[in-house]
Amino acid sequence: MSLPENPHPSPDGADYHPQHNIGRALIDAAAIMTAAVDRRARSFGISGAQWIVLIRIGGGLAATASDLCRSLGKDSGAMTRMLDRLERQGLVRRLPSPEDGRAARLELTPAGEALYPAIRPIASEVIAGHLRGFSAEESAQFLEFLERVIANGASPPPEP
Repeated sequence: MSLPENPHPSPDGADYHPQHNIGRALIDAAAIMTAAVDRRARSFGISGAQWIVLIRIGGGLAATASDLCRSLGKDSGAMTRMLDRLERQGLVRRLPSPEDGRAARLELTPAGEALYPAIRPIASEVIAGHLRGFSAEESAQFLEFLERVIANGASPPPEP
């Protein structure tokens, strides 16, 4: 497929076209996969946003609301509302933190623990569907490229 000529090339000479670039493709892929996770999670009575919170808590990847905010890029108000909903659903509980009296430690309730094994494979299944037709080598290379993008974004660029 031939790309239309870009009337506004970037200053470094790279040809940028809004419909044909990596940033747009990454955002579109993430949105499509997020929507698929959300559809699957809804069959368990939770949203995709609640799914990732339960996965982080149940998998030991987040012990506090602050941990969740940092890892998911959410503000504390939105996370508090999310945790309130999960508490009302009986899936998460907040316990006083022995290390910090201002913070609460998060854990799954027995109902959350019962749900966790059923919802855990959702992302793997969604990703497998979206990587249909990729060889194992292509999938590994794609992951390596994405990890490099993430690492580059996590560290400041070198000074010129």
